[in-house]
Amino acid sequence: MAGLRWHQHKVSVPPAPGEDRKRAVEDTSPPTEEDPMATIDTPSRRGTSNRPGDPAAPTAAGDTASAPAPPTPLRQDPARQAYVVLRTAFVVAPVVFGLDKFTNWLVEWDQYLAPALSAGLPIGAHDVMYAVGIVEVAAGVLVAVHARLGALVISAWLTGIIINLLLIPGFYDVALRDVGLLLSAVALQRLASRYDPRPLGWPLRRG
Repeated sequence: MAGLRWHQHKVSVPPAPGEDRKRAVEDTSPPTEEDPMATIDTPSRRGTSNRPGDPAAPTAAGDTASAPAPPTPLRQDPARQAYVVLRTAFVVAPVVFGLDKFTNWLVEWDQYLAPALSAGLPIGAHDVMYAVGIVEVAAGVLVAVHARLGALVISAWLTGIIINLLLIPGFYDVALRDVGLLLSAVALQRLASRYDPRPLGWPLRRG
């Protein structure tokens, strides 16, 4: 047993049927090249496009609403310019005319009160004009504070003035002038619905 050597013999296992053909096909197939673009993180792989005009991808989950556009400057917004002009006019004019009811510096206001309306009043025409002046000053201040509501009050007030003037012979031209003022007040009220979005009942009703 001392001189006996152990020989290890390599046992070869015959390949299974069809295995040689499969290996030959794999050995002869051309090597595949890795696409270099596969590892680049492009916008199209993230579900977005970088074409001009396409919306930007949301920066956070649920952030799908676009940011509000900045307001247009006054010099580039004709509608807002008209709103500012009309609002200024209907603040200054009612306050000036209302204060003048106490001084009669511009005109004698008593002549603009229809006798058919003042006949049944317990006070004279001069005292009525004092009350008219207070209402006009308050309406002008209201337009300055809340144009949307103030323009509505001015429109109703001018309607009453027009009816009063139509009851006085010889003042139809003044009534026609006030029709133009009424239309301007209506235009102010419509513009105020855009530039003064507060509800009519503000500040009593804020929502």
